[in-house]
Amino acid sequence: MTYYHSKYGNYTHKKKSPNKLIRWGILLFIVLAIIMGYFLYQVVYKVNVWTPEGEDISIYIPSEATFDDVKNILFEKGLIIHRKDFEWWASKKDYPNLIKPGRYIIKGGMNNSELINLLRSGNQVPVMVTFNNVRDIYQMAGKVSKQIEADSASITNDLLNPEVLSSMGLTIQTNSIIFIPDSYELYWNTSAGSFISRMYDEYEKFWNAERLKKAEKLGMSIAEVVTLASIVQKETNKNDEKALIAGVYINRLNRGWRLQADPTLVYAIGDFNIKRVLNVHKDYDSPYNTYKYGGLPPGPICIPSRSSIDAVLENKNEGYLYFCAKDDLSGYHVFAKTNTQHNRNAKKYQKALDKMRIYK
Repeated sequence: MTYYHSKYGNYTHKKKSPNKLIRWGILLFIVLAIIMGYFLYQVVYKVNVWTPEGEDISIYIPSEATFDDVKNILFEKGLIIHRKDFEWWASKKDYPNLIKPGRYIIKGGMNNSELINLLRSGNQVPVMVTFNNVRDIYQMAGKVSKQIEADSASITNDLLNPEVLSSMGLTIQTNSIIFIPDSYELYWNTSAGSFISRMYDEYEKFWNAERLKKAEKLGMSIAEVVTLASIVQKETNKNDEKALIAGVYINRLNRGWRLQADPTLVYAIGDFNIKRVLNVHKDYDSPYNTYKYGGLPPGPICIPSRSSIDAVLENKNEGYLYFCAKDDLSGYHVFAKTNTQHNRNAKKYQKALDKMRIYK
């Protein structure tokens, strides 16, 4: 304490204590820290994701995507409530340099911390890739490319690449035999090469020792079994008669007869709208025309189902050499052991087609 003297009298002046200034400074710092902490908490932990009706939303982040790309995906769907908060915390977490492609499930009510941690982790959710009822690798690639990131052109290009085919023991004619129609769990950002590699793995699993033994008993290679199965597939969609139809064709092969399979001729001509094969069609020159050439065609005419492949491997040999669609147009067939019986059945079916005005 300091004393002062003047004409007005004596007075004192108290100096502020350094300890008191420190206490005020600490208090101010605490207040600012609380305020900053509150705002940081709001940015990091406050709900910042909205989804319609609170439902989970799938987003797909492409390979080579930038942070701007990710923002566009999120913002265009209206998933982010406060964009600046998201951008700020993403930069603090170095997310622009840690972008992982794939399919992610975004849940309504997530905060920025949860969202960015998810996207940074690469913890994507697989997709179920399904293909069936496909004619060739082009249709298959078209279906698959709608379910994963790889485009159809990259898939077909690999399947036409001699080096790729040679590594799997395939040719241009047999490149479809590795595809077993089914549903497969894959990551969305699967590349064309990875997809084909996965399908080859599934193909090897499918052709287990038991199936290989059955093919060997028939005296057929895998490609030949699948080729015959593709014909059976196109002859009927009735699983309960596929083995009988397979038996007919195997009987013809064993006798050295031509298969004379209508679906192979349709495939050869390339007009898949043909409902009725005529004699004029049978003169079409193609190795796939089994009216003109003996044995099996060079490769499958479609990608057959598991049931069609197993129908060949477990064919029923009842001594039939002919079959014809039933005249009730049910999709089922009648079978015959003699040409006379077959012609009688065929006339009934042709009459039914005429009645329906199906002439070609």
